[in-house]
Order: sequence, then C-alpha cells, then structure tokens
Amino acid sequence: MSERHIIRGGRVSDREVFEYALLRVVPRVERGECINAGVLVYCRAKAYVGARTHLDEARLLALDPEADVASVRAALRAVESVCAGGPSAGQAARDDAGRRFRWLIAPRSTVVQPGPVHTGLTTDPAAETERLLDLLVR
Repeated sequence: MSERHIIRGGRVSDREVFEYALLRVVPRVERGECINAGVLVYCRAKAYVGARTHLDEARLLALDPEADVASVRAALRAVESVCAGGPSAGQAARDDAGRRFRWLIAPRSTVVQPGPVHTGLTTDPAAETERLLDLLVR
C-alpha cells in the first residue's frame, strides 16, 4: 500500500467523515481533456465546506492556447466565495454548508466542472483541503 493511503494520527473516534470532489478545468468540452484546478471539501460533523484552487496556466494553455484564463480564474474564485459564505457568496450565503457543497458538486457542462465525490476521515477538514490540493492539484 502506498504511503498516501495510510491514515495516521488520532484515534478513530477523533476523526469525522468528509466528502471531497476535484474541480476540473475542461477548456474544450468537446475534447474532454481536463486539468485539476481545485478541491472542494465538506464535513457535515464540523459544518465545514471549503475550497482551495490552484490554476496551472501553462498546463491550461497547453490544452487550449486560446483558453480564457481570466474567466477560468474568476469561476474558481466564485467557488471559493460560495464555500466561504458571507456577502460575496450571494444567495448561497443563506444556505448551510451541506447545501452549498451539493450545489457546487452538481454536474454541469461548463469549463469548470466538479469531479466525482469521494470520502475519507479527518480530524481537521481545513487541513485536509490543503493536503488534497497539494496531493491532487499542484
């Protein structure tokens, strides 16, 4: 078993179930090529929903030299804003963390798309968000 699949630290009872999905950038939907550009994490027990993004502009432009990088960055920032809540989240700010996560992972045929949902156990969902970004996106 590889090192990244071994869960360490804390007792089992200290850890909570969390869900996550990757954010993919699909610059030309008809070709189906994509790059990972972010991760969404939701932990019901901690009422946490968060997103971290990282756009590798060179990889995006390798897939589509005419990609609208500014629009992709804006879409990724919007996802982070919805997760954060507050005035910048717009109407979604009134929703609880679970509803915001479910709305963000709904399938869509746009340039920024959510991937399938996966699960895990964590003691710190915010740290898990950063760990998954490093592992799966950067």
